This record gives sequence, C-alpha cells and structure tokens, in this order.
Amino acid sequence: MPMPQPVRLVAMLLAVLAVAGCGFRQSPNTLPAGPAAYAVFPTSEAWPDDNAIRIGDRLSVRVLGEPELTSDAYLVDGRGNIQVPLAGELAAAGRRPDQLRDDLVTRLGARYIRDPQVTVMVIDRKRTTYAVEGDVREPGVFEALPNTTLLAAIAQAKSPTDSAKLDEVMVFRVVNGERLGARFNLDDIRKGRAADPQILAGDTIVVGRSALKDAWRQFLQAAPVFNVFYLFRGL
Repeated sequence: MPMPQPVRLVAMLLAVLAVAGCGFRQSPNTLPAGPAAYAVFPTSEAWPDDNAIRIGDRLSVRVLGEPELTSDAYLVDGRGNIQVPLAGELAAAGRRPDQLRDDLVTRLGARYIRDPQVTVMVIDRKRTTYAVEGDVREPGVFEALPNTTLLAAIAQAKSPTDSAKLDEVMVFRVVNGERLGARFNLDDIRKGRAADPQILAGDTIVVGRSALKDAWRQFLQAAPVFNVFYLFRGL
C-alpha cells in the first residue's frame, strides 16, 4: 500500500536530519572564542608598516662572495618565513628588510662565514589582501584596507550562506612566524553584543557550516513547495 504523502515527506525530513546528525559528532572546535578570541586578535591594531615584509613577497638576498646564497627568488611562504641555505628558516613577515638582514648576519656569522656582508630588499611586493573561505556566497581574495573589519570582510564575500554556522567564524593570522587562530560569533557582532575585530593583510577567514541548517536547506530543496505546504497544513 502506498505511503500517504504527508508521511512520505516526514520520512524524507527525518532521513535528511539523520544523515546530518553525523555532522554533530565532529571533533569540537578548540580555537579560542569569546574574550579569549579578542585576546588573540584585538579589535584594533596598528596597520602594518608599509616597509614591512609580507607573506608572498619576493626578496633579493645578497651575500658578498657567496653566490650560492645570493638570489632574487626568495619567497616569503604562507607561514611568513623564508629558507636560506646555511641559515635555515627565518621569520620574515612583519619585519623590515634591515631586521631580516641582521638575523642573517647573526646566523651566518655564528658558524659559517666570517663577518658576512648581507643586503636584503623586497623586489616584488605582495598585494595587501585577505581571504574568505567556507560558507559564504562568494568566497575569494579581497583587498585589505586600514578600516577592514570582520563584518566588512564577510560583506565583501556577499554574506554567509543560509547554512553558515554564525558562531563559528574563524580568523587565522601569522604573527612573528607563528600561525594563530580564533573563533568569533558573527551574530553577536552584528547585534552589537561583541566587538568587530580588525582584519589585516594576510588574514584568512573561514566561515563554518551548520549541519542542521544544511539538512533543513536540503529538505526544502528536495520537497516541492506544494508538498511542503500540504505537509504542514495536515499536521
């Protein structure tokens, strides 16, 4: 005997929610949240020095008499570091070229080269951008400005999707070669219950997904509008 239409729709909804339930058992997000998040990323920070090295910059390093160390192809990686033969990994992002030069002189002079003569220059400047990923309508890379905040950054990505988890908006940033992360509640920020943190060049924003919202969205897409109306009318 065929299953009545309202019962079929209820069964469909329960099946979708059961599948979504698997997502509720994910490992908890351990990034700092609430006041701890603002301790990691203050709401207002000084705009980075225009002379400071940035992630993605290409550097010229010259070591007098050492052609194997001299190159115009040193790239600052995603963690803000560069790799130099003999000297190893050095933190570069956020530092001025003269500060990086002093580090190289110290590293090379300590063991390998007597009185090293080193110059460091930025020869290809990375555009000041931040990235927005996850459950937003148009993820992408956008230009960072001194007045860019988390709300403004999300707006650039055309706002969260209907399945976004608004209390799990994560920001990642490289500070002195260390990758830091924190979790913010976008709904609280929108309603003025929490401050709107500043976004800096090089930041990555990831908007989480709510399994329950996503399940409900899938159900509505799968069920014809008439059937959904009929279901709720008949309950």
